[in-house]
Amino acid sequence: MPQSSTKPFIDVLSGQHQAVPPMWMMRQAGRYLPEYREVRAKAGGFLNLCFNPELAAEVTLQPIRRFGFDAAIIFSDILVIPYALGRSVRFEVGEGPRLEPLDDPAKVATLAPHADFGKLEPVFDALKIVRGALDPRTALIGFCGAPWTVATYMVAGHGTPDQAPARMMAYRHPEAFSQIIDVLVDNSIQYLLAQLDAGADALQIFDTWAGVLPPTEFARWSVEPTRRIVEGVRAKVPDAKIIGFPRGAGAQLPGYVEATGVNAVSIDWTAEPAFIRERVQSKVAVQGNLDPLVLITGGAALDRSVDDVLANFAAGRLIFNLGHGIQPETPIAHVEQMIRRVRG
Repeated sequence: MPQSSTKPFIDVLSGQHQAVPPMWMMRQAGRYLPEYREVRAKAGGFLNLCFNPELAAEVTLQPIRRFGFDAAIIFSDILVIPYALGRSVRFEVGEGPRLEPLDDPAKVATLAPHADFGKLEPVFDALKIVRGALDPRTALIGFCGAPWTVATYMVAGHGTPDQAPARMMAYRHPEAFSQIIDVLVDNSIQYLLAQLDAGADALQIFDTWAGVLPPTEFARWSVEPTRRIVEGVRAKVPDAKIIGFPRGAGAQLPGYVEATGVNAVSIDWTAEPAFIRERVQSKVAVQGNLDPLVLITGGAALDRSVDDVLANFAAGRLIFNLGHGIQPETPIAHVEQMIRRVRG
């Protein structure tokens, strides 16, 4: 696994403090960039873009060329695992993902236990291309969706405002729901290991919907599966650097960090700073947590918000990022303003 002490992003994950925090943005390869929109149009569809190694590598590298971020994250999607498990996955313009729903135990019984990783070779090929093109100081991030979040889409067949279908199924049919989670844990471990083998320096586990779970369910469906993934990856790659992002976890973050063993945790913009400093950043690096809407706003509000993040967290181990993905309508000039402010 290519790792170097000359990568500021990896240094922070390894326990070092950086006077100027390394930075990248979630969804940094995306629709706010005109060059991305050109490539997306050429690809002819979202999954086509994910599974074209040359084009996926190109859009991964675009924000690095434009902004000089300290890390690139491979362009892909959290739903490639269900796709590799043989489920129907498609993306409708303006509507998001559509899957065949696994909304009762009889349907769950049809779920394949093992993914066809041959279907994901284009992702690994894209990682190799990006690895070869990156400056040695720039880290490369691989990722997967956390089992809970991926399962919410698999159960409902699409995104919902509060992921009620998956929550209801977990209450009504916990054994069947556990089967989905177990399949996702096992295959996510293999997927992340393959990404490390293809050149990723670090990994992020996105649990976008962790915040909708009450504490007992959060421990069962978010924390425990993530712990198993971290453990499974480190059984093969003991020094694997892993970031968790249980969005909306709030007061449950200290327990998540302790139980999962992640090297860093990504925090959203609602996180209470003193609590994070005392209970979380004292244990691991934190990543975040600028509000994506203030990045759209720009001006004095953006300067104040960047300064707040730095004042709250830069004395400890910090990776500067947004509290969630960048929005498509974000002006490029505001991203440049943010970078100048962080880097002085």
